[in-house]
Amino acid sequence: MIEHWLMEAVKGIGRFFLNPLVYWSILLVIFSGYKRIKEERLDFGSKVFDVFSEWKGTHWIAIISGIIVSVITLGTGMVLNYETIIILSIITILLSITISFTMLSPIYTIGITYLLFLFLPYVWKDTELFGISFTLETNFTVLSILLGLFLVVEAVLVKSMKRNRTYPSISLSRRGIWVGQHRLKRMAVIPFFMLIPTGNIVPIAPYWPVVTFGDESFGIVLIPFIIGFDYIAKGHMPKQAAGKLSKYIMLLGLAIIAIAVGGIFIHWLSFVALIVAILGKEYIHYRYRYGDKVRLPYFHPENDGLKIVSIIPGTPADRSGLLVGEIIAKVNGVRVNNVHQFYLALQNSGAYFKLDVLDDNKEIRFVQGAYYEGEHHELGLLFSEKPHKKKMKKVN
Repeated sequence: MIEHWLMEAVKGIGRFFLNPLVYWSILLVIFSGYKRIKEERLDFGSKVFDVFSEWKGTHWIAIISGIIVSVITLGTGMVLNYETIIILSIITILLSITISFTMLSPIYTIGITYLLFLFLPYVWKDTELFGISFTLETNFTVLSILLGLFLVVEAVLVKSMKRNRTYPSISLSRRGIWVGQHRLKRMAVIPFFMLIPTGNIVPIAPYWPVVTFGDESFGIVLIPFIIGFDYIAKGHMPKQAAGKLSKYIMLLGLAIIAIAVGGIFIHWLSFVALIVAILGKEYIHYRYRYGDKVRLPYFHPENDGLKIVSIIPGTPADRSGLLVGEIIAKVNGVRVNNVHQFYLALQNSGAYFKLDVLDDNKEIRFVQGAYYEGEHHELGLLFSEKPHKKKMKKVN
């Protein structure tokens, strides 16, 4: 039995590299990164984060999440047929063809796959489309459970956003003032094992597999599942926005898992889980967007100094421990209220700089550092000012 499991596991890993999502995910993060860098150059005149930034910091979360999901799917014996896996991959590619991460939530990728298999057999006379069979044998309970599990993973990814690693841009406020805003943006590929209804693995207990089609033997496939998100934080501190979104997405994911597990015993509960997931996620989005819209822009001009919109990684400002959202009140003892005053004071400071910084509690702390002569504009701090290149900005 162990030999059969090992053999199927090796085959499953091999099937991983046959899935187009593996290669699409690489192209997606590259194209998205280049698009973001182009916008950064328009706003700030330089690149802020590198092209793979949206992918960085997600690998350990992806690996650990994949292991946990695999233990759950294999331990309970969840089975998906190849048709479902193929359609899920196609739907994921189609939803991200615009190089946007917005639709890469499991709500949309798994949700649309679920609905396609649920309704297409009723509206399509032929049960095959492009060689893929759409039948009522699709394991809807497994899809709804996976939806809940990956919503929890999405919440963890949102929570993992670091304060100095969200993506800045410049936007025109309702009052016609240029203000800063941030994008909470990430993409991760979660590899997880799933049983398929062909192979050499036989049931190991009367209750295993729990969720299956009644097949007598099974194989294993390693599936790459893409999760992505893209939220704008204009009225919120980015880290605060991430915490708020993560909390509600986590609660929704846990609720979906509870309802979907009931689908093992009452089949229609899997559909209830899907509807609750869609309505819940849209409500979270609506409440967040509305709350962000009615707030005063967080990165608006201050009377007591310059608020830091972003910090370029690897620069003197990054190494000095400055944080996004802090306010620079003085440069070498000179009070500054606009970008021109800031750079003028910095240029006259020699090879060293000393900043009076107001932290989140409006308490003053002192930051000192050094840079090479003539590189005062490369300190690495970005502020709310007119975009580097002329462009039209829509009011949020």
